[in-house]
Amino acid sequence: MDEIKKLLEKKLNGKKLEQKVELLNHVRKLIAELSPFEDPVDYVQWVPMKYIHANSYNPNKVATPEMELLYESIKTDGYTMPIVAYQISDKKYEIVDGFHRNRVGKEYLDIKEKVCGYLPLSIIDKPLDERIGSTIRHNRARGTHQIRPMSDIVIELVRDGWSDEKIAKKLGMEQDEVLRLKQISGLKEAFMNHEFSKSWEEFETRYYSEEKGKAHKTVAKAPERKNGGQQEA
Repeated sequence: MDEIKKLLEKKLNGKKLEQKVELLNHVRKLIAELSPFEDPVDYVQWVPMKYIHANSYNPNKVATPEMELLYESIKTDGYTMPIVAYQISDKKYEIVDGFHRNRVGKEYLDIKEKVCGYLPLSIIDKPLDERIGSTIRHNRARGTHQIRPMSDIVIELVRDGWSDEKIAKKLGMEQDEVLRLKQISGLKEAFMNHEFSKSWEEFETRYYSEEKGKAHKTVAKAPERKNGGQQEA
């Protein structure tokens, strides 16, 4: 290992920053290929931030205080989590998760200088619909998704021909939650392929059966009316 380290030092000596980063990324890739782990986090590479772009379907928003806290965290501890991205071309990466870590690197000059204009990326290779699902699952796991943008995304997936069952499975929802998001949209087209036989039955069972049961118990417990001590006919 010492010999390998010395060889790398020799290869890196005198190289420009871009060449050093490119060589080290290649070394990390070779190590990942030999690794017993196949998870994307096993190969984190540094990519020029100018090649990294936001996606158009992320419903996650962070308020100013939280952004400042994220900045302080990165300033103090450095980047401890890579940005998850999809590689569209040699010089274009679309963010799946980590948009605000990306913002901190680009918008705060001291951070940008510290990382030399690069950001750490963990790459996944998935089609668009799977990337949308990945983004939303990351956000929902942290409890940071928003209802209105989520409704817009559900409508977009409906237009693409997704069934309620597929939307619920891919986005980590219950089918009645998908139904509520459709209702929020107020669009008739949201229900053009809606599976009422299944989703509505679950929705009705969960939210209406309980009310019917309560009403039934109320009637059953109503006191009997008496007439001179005798029950009315």
